[in-house]
Amino acid sequence: MVEIQFDGFIYPAFDQIVSQVAKLHYRTRGSVKMPITIRVPFGGGIGSPEHHSESPEAYFTHTSGLRVVTVANPQDAYTVIQQAIASDDPVLYFEPKRRYHDKGEVDESVDPGSALPMDKARALTDGSDVTLVAYGPLVKTALDAASAAADEGISIEVIDLRSLAPVDYEPVVASVRKTGRLVVTHEAGQSGGLGAEVAASITERCFYHLEAAPVRVTGFDIPYPYSKLEMHHLPGLDRILDGVDRALGRPNSLSGLEG
Repeated sequence: MVEIQFDGFIYPAFDQIVSQVAKLHYRTRGSVKMPITIRVPFGGGIGSPEHHSESPEAYFTHTSGLRVVTVANPQDAYTVIQQAIASDDPVLYFEPKRRYHDKGEVDESVDPGSALPMDKARALTDGSDVTLVAYGPLVKTALDAASAAADEGISIEVIDLRSLAPVDYEPVVASVRKTGRLVVTHEAGQSGGLGAEVAASITERCFYHLEAAPVRVTGFDIPYPYSKLEMHHLPGLDRILDGVDRALGRPNSLSGLEG
């Protein structure tokens, strides 16, 4: 197991990870396994500049041969890291830095072998109006959005992807076929981000169930800003709720607040 101190420091190792580690098992016809876990602290919200607050996950989800996972709460952090270490595949384990200080109950008696596998998504709330997909640092924000929307009579089903490569689409498909609407949120920039892949894949699988076009709520396609501006850059409660309004056809920042 190795650790990249900050997300933006991973690029000098990019060639070794995507050109060697990801391909050696295939190249050797399965004779060489690659049980490597690479811990990557990622994401913003901690008041640091570029190289310390980036979201490079999409670079690696595009690389066949790598497993890419991320966690959103202490219990998953405890369980999934053990599952990653036990895997014979190379795993990039993305740790959301701004959740390092979150506290929660951790059941150390849980057997990682019998827990929810690290490549499975999980529905965290039950909802009927909108499916909200998030991962890593924004899962907590998505749950806050679901709670706030409930006060207005809007029912949001929050899905924590957990695994970014491969993506477990089954819970997302089941949710969208029920709600008819999809919002995907992540801190990384929009263009070429994981949200685009999720939106496209769900459109292919659920086209006739969708009542509106999928909505992405993401970081902006700019270099990561200075700390005083980062909370304007990162998707927060208001921007996610605005995305929910867009999916529902309610007045929003694009249509005009008056509808």
